[in-house]
Amino acid sequence: MIKTIVRSEGMMCHMCESHVNNAVKKNFKVKSVESSHEKGETEILSENAPDEAKLREIIEAEGYKVLSVSNENVEKKGFFRR
Repeated sequence: MIKTIVRSEGMMCHMCESHVNNAVKKNFKVKSVESSHEKGETEILSENAPDEAKLREIIEAEGYKVLSVSNENVEKKGFFRR
């Protein structure tokens, strides 16, 4: 599982978060996506890292400036894992 963090500026409210979330869901196969206008971040969980150029393009098309994109591997955790 890959966690992608997109730092951006321009999100001012919960509706802005929804616009970004919907654009990401529409253009990429993701497990989850959550944005925070307060942090200026969008966190995406997916099986594979999304194409950074396309990710920047779709978020900027919504009117927000992408500052950075980073990826990290995330280990799946089950109920019985220690």
